[in-house]
Amino acid sequence: MTTGAPTPTYPARPRRSRLRTFLPLGVAAWLVLEIWLLTVVAGASSGFVVFLLLLAGFVLGAAVIKKAGRRAFQNLNEALQRGGTPQQSGGNGLLMLGGLLLMIPGLISDAVGLLLLIPPVQKALSRLTERTLDRKLREAGAGSFGDAFQQARIHRPDGKVVQGEVIQHEPGDDTPQKPRPPLTR
Repeated sequence: MTTGAPTPTYPARPRRSRLRTFLPLGVAAWLVLEIWLLTVVAGASSGFVVFLLLLAGFVLGAAVIKKAGRRAFQNLNEALQRGGTPQQSGGNGLLMLGGLLLMIPGLISDAVGLLLLIPPVQKALSRLTERTLDRKLREAGAGSFGDAFQQARIHRPDGKVVQGEVIQHEPGDDTPQKPRPPLTR
């Protein structure tokens, strides 16, 4: 039996991006692999050796981050004293990322962090990143950040809408206005 009330139609849910779908799975797999590898190494040698490896990675990572941060700050100071802009920091970001990966407990993250400390790897990775970023920016086309934000906001299915109305009050127009009825949905 129908009541005659219209059936509400809800907008279709947008598809999740692949990154939002697979990133949590990738992080979980990475954590399981790190823990498994630590237990294998601890079983082959001892828990104390694993502790020393993790401690050495943390100390080395902190030293790398400190050095890269100091170099970036020094480049910024020199550029400000010259009155120009800072030069491209050849690999400070990758050095900091490598140091951060060294500080994260785990042998795989330590290996990737050490790999990022090698200058040829840094140069190749920075060139690849720059080419990818240039290609993505060319594909994006014209528009501004505000346009992208507005589009993201429009397509959000669970966004709340606050209803209201704009009343322009002209200067010198002091006539009292009658009360308006409340807005309802």
